[in-house]
Amino acid sequence: MSAAPRSGGGKKRQGSGAKPPRGQGRQAPPSGRGRQGEQRGRAPGSSQQSPRSRAQGTARRPTSNMVPTRSTRSRIGVPRSQAAGRTGRLGDDTPRRDGKGLGGQQVEGRQAVRELLVAGRRRVSEIWLSADLADDDSVADIAELARVGRVPVAHVAKAKLEARAKSEAPQGVIAFAAELPEADLNELIRGRRGHRPFLVAVDGVTDPGNLGAILRSCEGAGVGGVLIPRHRAVHVTPTVAKAAAGAVEFVPIALVGGLPATLTRLRDAEIWVVGLDDAADRSLFDLGDLAAEGICFVLGAEGAGLSRLVRERCDAVVSIPMLGRITSLNVSAAAALATYEVARHRR
Repeated sequence: MSAAPRSGGGKKRQGSGAKPPRGQGRQAPPSGRGRQGEQRGRAPGSSQQSPRSRAQGTARRPTSNMVPTRSTRSRIGVPRSQAAGRTGRLGDDTPRRDGKGLGGQQVEGRQAVRELLVAGRRRVSEIWLSADLADDDSVADIAELARVGRVPVAHVAKAKLEARAKSEAPQGVIAFAAELPEADLNELIRGRRGHRPFLVAVDGVTDPGNLGAILRSCEGAGVGGVLIPRHRAVHVTPTVAKAAAGAVEFVPIALVGGLPATLTRLRDAEIWVVGLDDAADRSLFDLGDLAAEGICFVLGAEGAGLSRLVRERCDAVVSIPMLGRITSLNVSAAAALATYEVARHRR
């Protein structure tokens, strides 16, 4: 989608609008209503106004032009929409209630443990290997990496190892390590040298398998950092680390106290905040040039989707077109599509 040029003299015209001062805040859309006055599939030239209003006395952007240039200094208004589903597995993977730390002290699964040793990012105190896997090549590779890294290895009975495991299938390998270090949010906002910020935020994701798969996709697509709420969200449990297949060792992860306030901070730093919601009218594949700018995708939990306060702080809400009979994708599958769509525009 082509970007709209800067309008002159601050006058409102089709496809662009004045950006309100940051201090004025943004009005939330009234709750409990449908998309009044909206049409699905309207022409790109439509001048339909977004129901999300700006501060009083400022111009509002038409909803039809989704990707202006940053030089317009304006934001996109997007109506509220329905959300996509929540799953959750608790027990040993219950999010920590003290609100401290990412976790990650116990790593299970051959690929996850191998990447832990290869990364060398944190201290590993001991590795347990199932005694019945002494002749397995992949386990032998882990033992060799541990020897090179001077990490103690204990060969234990399979029953003892599985009793200690917290994931469903530890694959005969458990590592005990220092907690994952938290990434600095300021550094993530600045981005890597020569690259505009590319972030992913998760809103209320409590399923450890989903979070692990999201982190794996983020690492593969070159995401610069993942933002996880400190409360009411799963952190890095053994199941997360195993599902991520080692990605937790390479993707910077920051814990944030409140996601809505953090998203406001990203917007103040000129990072576009784009929510992903299966009922949104705009397509993920219409991002266009916006994908090459500083951007943060926000992924909602299955079932609840994006929370109200988070949605209100998004510059745009987009969906993945569904051509079959089901109406949505799992959040981890949606994350893979969204992150690689951005990566495609940044090559």
